[in-house]
Amino acid sequence: MSKVILKAENISKQYRLGLVGTGTLRDDLKRNWARLRGKEDPFLKVGEVNDRSKKGNDDYVWALRDINFEVKQGEVLGIIGKNGAGKSTLLKILSQVTSPTTGRIKSRGRIASLLEVGTGFHPELTGRENIYLNGAILGMNKAEINSKLDEIIDFSGCERYIDTPVKRYSSGMTVRLGFAVAAHLEPEILVVDEVLAVGDAEFQKKAIGKMQDISQGEGRTVLFVSHNMASVQSLCTRGILLENGFIAKESAINKVIDHYLIHQSNKNVLEVGQEYNFPEKSEYLIYVKSITFEERISTGHGLKILLKIQSSSTINVSFALGFRNSFKENVYQILSENTDEYIAISSGTSQIYCETNELPLMPGKFHLTLWVGSGGVTYEKHLNFTSIEVQEGFFREGIRIKDKKYPVVTDANWRVIDYYKKG
Repeated sequence: MSKVILKAENISKQYRLGLVGTGTLRDDLKRNWARLRGKEDPFLKVGEVNDRSKKGNDDYVWALRDINFEVKQGEVLGIIGKNGAGKSTLLKILSQVTSPTTGRIKSRGRIASLLEVGTGFHPELTGRENIYLNGAILGMNKAEINSKLDEIIDFSGCERYIDTPVKRYSSGMTVRLGFAVAAHLEPEILVVDEVLAVGDAEFQKKAIGKMQDISQGEGRTVLFVSHNMASVQSLCTRGILLENGFIAKESAINKVIDHYLIHQSNKNVLEVGQEYNFPEKSEYLIYVKSITFEERISTGHGLKILLKIQSSSTINVSFALGFRNSFKENVYQILSENTDEYIAISSGTSQIYCETNELPLMPGKFHLTLWVGSGGVTYEKHLNFTSIEVQEGFFREGIRIKDKKYPVVTDANWRVIDYYKKG
């Protein structure tokens, strides 16, 4: 059984809003007097919940409150939540960048962290010098760093600039080098915040692969914070959802992501027969006024859609209705150009009717996108403007879908072909 390598016990973090410090000499004297008498800090009894969207009445706020969890060796823990939920504060406490107001952290081994662009780098030193500096901070000697130096430089992709001061690096180059250093200097615990989003797609793929190698192949522990749910799901085994400084859910990563996505959406699900009205755009050549689904939305059933269009002239256009999964990834599209259909729109208000024979989407919630254009010209584009709920249905008459892992189902003809050996 894997041993516990990191443990958070009753972690809370309080901040004072406004100016840095307690603000008054009287508050400082109260704190010191309580400390001398062995009493609790009197200001820990005050403070409001960390809800950034609401104006509070107190000068103190709890960024984190009563956080308890354990992480085992070789485990990849995903920490997710809205902006301001307390994710970065928690990672700073785990990395010992800042101390908790109450509670304590127990850890075994070295912790390497990548919290913000340029964290731990001295801007006047070169990339090579910063590698040695970070290695020394982690407790490695020069021989250990030398053995990893070429691998770090190669992974970062910054070889041409490795002897240039870091202050001349772009944010993407700084993140590349910072991650390469943190991942290759063999820490027992690697802490990575949202900074990977600064890197390009190729580097993000490399970084995710490296974190998988670290946890699965080398048995080290990774704590990963990201708003990219697809990356979190592919990398992590267990997750923690933070809301307003509290742990809202801790479970297997799929359950935590599902809980987050269901509760974080502010958009209503569009019901069958309900008309969704788009914002008026009277100055535009053409714009969509509304969309309505006129038939039950379920797997395998036909789909009937009604669009109301306003145009200032007669024009030929194409329509594309896209369906995105909970991660906002495109999974299916109905495009009029696929059947060489250019729709002639007359001046004034028109109604466009679209019917599909079979909806290939599995049961679940999908976000809608809509595009209207002609050739390379876009007249209307709405991303994730509302959501629909696809219900359980028969894919073929009397046949239900068994495997629910993938968002799209399609038909195929399976048969055995006799193989005759020549000769």
